Amino acid sequence: MDMTCIFGVAGSSNDINVLSRSNLFQEKLQGKAPEFHFTVNQTNYDMGYYLTDGIYPEWAAFVKTFTQPQDPKRLLFKQRHESARKDVKRAFGVLQARFAIVRGAARCWHKSRLYDIMDACIILNNMIVEDEHHTYSKNFDQGDFSPTTVEDVHHGHALDFQALLETDVAILDRQMHNQLEAGLVEHIWSRFGGLDLN
Repeated sequence: MDMTCIFGVAGSSNDINVLSRSNLFQEKLQGKAPEFHFTVNQTNYDMGYYLTDGIYPEWAAFVKTFTQPQDPKRLLFKQRHESARKDVKRAFGVLQARFAIVRGAARCWHKSRLYDIMDACIILNNMIVEDEHHTYSKNFDQGDFSPTTVEDVHHGHALDFQALLETDVAILDRQMHNQLEAGLVEHIWSRFGGLDLN
């Protein structure tokens, strides 16, 4: 997780212009990101994705929700998508509640130090959860947005310029975005479509 601080005139930053200036995909473009392979509906993918809201572009690296779903499959997808995004926000809230260093201002820290701090807090949190797991409910619903199969994650290798350009095109691939989104809609429907969600 690479943290980037963007400063400017108050109110001038939004998700899109921060995204265009960020180094979110820098490690992927440099070939330093972990390799990640998964399968959804018999289709293999080799790049992870972020769950985003409607303002983000239709890139292969983003899975957005539907603003006004009309059919039951897309409605279920929207519910599961929003639920997963809330889980991520809650998880960060847990870290903020547990570790004061995560709650505080981060502007005085270098981004490599922030990375180490977040890494340490996540590891410590996981150790606490593992130690206290017997006190938690066993009714967790896992796998909403997890792929059907995940292979081992390996660190990538440095890319030459041509590979860098191909990776950049792959990240921005709108057709792959639509294919992944449609695959996840079907995957979630096949797993949870018969369940009563209310």
